[in-house]
Amino acid sequence: MTRGLGRPPLLLLVPAGIGLTLLLVPLVSLLVVTPWARLPELVASEEVLDALRLTGLASLSTVVLCLLIGTPLAWVLARVEFRGRSLARALVTVPLVLPPVVAGVALVSALGRSGVVGSVLRDATGIVVPYTTPAVVIAHTFVAMPFYVLSVEGALRASGERYDAVAATLGATRWTTFRRVTLPLAMPGVIAGAVLAWARSLGEFGATVTFAGNYQGITQTMPSLIYQTLQNDRETAQTLSIILLGVSIAVLALLRNRWLDTGAGPGAST
Repeated sequence: MTRGLGRPPLLLLVPAGIGLTLLLVPLVSLLVVTPWARLPELVASEEVLDALRLTGLASLSTVVLCLLIGTPLAWVLARVEFRGRSLARALVTVPLVLPPVVAGVALVSALGRSGVVGSVLRDATGIVVPYTTPAVVIAHTFVAMPFYVLSVEGALRASGERYDAVAATLGATRWTTFRRVTLPLAMPGVIAGAVLAWARSLGEFGATVTFAGNYQGITQTMPSLIYQTLQNDRETAQTLSIILLGVSIAVLALLRNRWLDTGAGPGAST
């Protein structure tokens, strides 16, 4: 496609090379300096196993919650006309740009012992949410949900409403249309959104530490453990980081057919 257009200008190649180097060097450095021999020993330790278990539990729970409440939210934003829809969509995107620590403070303000909702919940049921395993799941869902909702909403908008309209003319209710027509057409977006939410949950740190704390076996996830370890033992932290780096690469592999296949773009067939 680019043959005959001439040589790429150095004014573009040089900054492009700098950008690639900036992204590549830290990752390669991590691979180089990591004491790989310690990896099996660390993975088998009780502290790491607890963190891995909790990270897996929280990330899978986050995906389930995104599927259960994020899918209807994405459908409402894509298919239902109502006053304030643009504002609702904007609010959904806020956690994407919100600093993680601020997200944690917001959760404490809402669900803390003296929070707007947390105080009522504590007085009515005796339940205190912060510094518990459910608090980890709530924090992860709060920061991961926008990734899922935006992905599914985009898929719903891309598929359009024409098939919904055809189903309606054939007598299908809106619920039946959603189950039999709308959702299957949006399934690639649902899968991509679920993977993104899962990946975001795996790497969540700031909101979790602020809202749930960092207690082994209860609220300590892998990112929290890595940060704690980094304060005293950099080599161990580097080794533990390799585990999450491997997971990140696996996520990219899962998404490669959707986002990384450059031949799948609009001009692929030309």
